Amino acid sequence: MGRGARKITDNDAGDYEMKEPIRVAVTGAAGNIGYALLWRIASGDCFGTNQPVTLQLLEIPAGMQRLDGVIMELRDSAFPLVHDMVGTDDPRVAFEGADAIFLVGSRPRTKDMDRSDLVAANGPIFVGQGKAIDAVASPDVKVITVGNPCNTNALIANANAPSIPSRQFTAMTRLDQNRAVGQMAERAGVTASEIRDVFIWGNHANTMYPDPRFATVDGKIATEIFDTGWLQGPFLETVATRGKAIIVARGASSAASAASAAIDHMRDWWQGSNGRIVSMALPSEGWYGVPEGLVFSFPCRCENGDVIVVEDLPVDSFAQSKIDENITMLLEEREAVSELLG
Repeated sequence: MGRGARKITDNDAGDYEMKEPIRVAVTGAAGNIGYALLWRIASGDCFGTNQPVTLQLLEIPAGMQRLDGVIMELRDSAFPLVHDMVGTDDPRVAFEGADAIFLVGSRPRTKDMDRSDLVAANGPIFVGQGKAIDAVASPDVKVITVGNPCNTNALIANANAPSIPSRQFTAMTRLDQNRAVGQMAERAGVTASEIRDVFIWGNHANTMYPDPRFATVDGKIATEIFDTGWLQGPFLETVATRGKAIIVARGASSAASAASAAIDHMRDWWQGSNGRIVSMALPSEGWYGVPEGLVFSFPCRCENGDVIVVEDLPVDSFAQSKIDENITMLLEEREAVSELLG
C-alpha cells in the first residue's frame, strides 16, 4: 500500500485500500448550499468511498459561530472518511494545500439589485480568493465556482491566480443541465438515468441554452421524441427560470439542488464522466468562436482528472443565436469587472 494508505476490511465488500487524505476547501461553508454540500463530501459521494478528506472550511467573521455549529454536527455524524477539519475566516488558511476548492460563498442578490450590481458586489471577494489560491493551494488544485455570478466570479479568481493553469478554474452550469434532465425525464415518463448528453452553452443565467440535439432518452434521439415547439419554448423557459420558480414555491433558493449539482460537477471531474457529455464552464481557448478567456459553458467530457471540451459538434442557427447571446452578456460582465482582472 502507498504511504499513508491503510487497508479497510468490510465483511460485505471485502478488503480495499484507503487512500491518503486530500484537502477539500469550501467557502461559505455555514450557508445553505455549503451545509447541504458538506455531508455529501464527507460521505464519499464526491471523491469516492475510499478517499479520506480533510475539510478546510471558510466563512466570513460574522458566520464563524454558525460554522462552529456545522463542524460540531459533522463531528457528531462520525464520518469515517473525514480525516480532519478546520474552520477559519482566513482564505490562506482555508486554501492551504487544497486539492479541490468549492467557491460557494458570495453576496446574495437582493430584490433591489440587478445583475450588474451583483457582479460589482462579488468581484472583490474573488480577487482575494484567487490570490490566496495562487499563494497556497496545490498547483494541481481543481476549483469550481458556485457563488453567482459564477462565470464571471471564476474569471476574476482565475485572473488573480496566474500560477494556476486556467483549465483548473471552472464555473457550475451543472445545475442547469440537471434541471434540463429533470424536465425531459418528466415529460418522457422515464427516470433521470435514462437521459444522456443534454448540456448547457454559455452563462449560468437566464440566457443559458440547454442543447437537446445530441441528447438521448432511453437510447432514442431526444429531438425525435420531443417536438421543436416544446424544446425551444416551454422546456427552455422552464430551465431558464427554474431558480426563480423555486424561490416562489418554497420561499427560499434552491440550495440542495445547487449543492447536488456541485457534487456532480466535481465528481465527474475527479473520477471521470464515463464518456458522457457534461456541462462545465471554463476559460475559452477559442472553442466554437467564444472569445479567448471568457468563462463559458461548453459540452465536455472528463477523463483522468482533465476536462476535455468536445470540439466537433455541429451548431445550427438556433444554437448559434443562443451562443452569441451568451457571449454578448459575458463580454458585458467582463467589461464591468475589467479593473479586477489584473
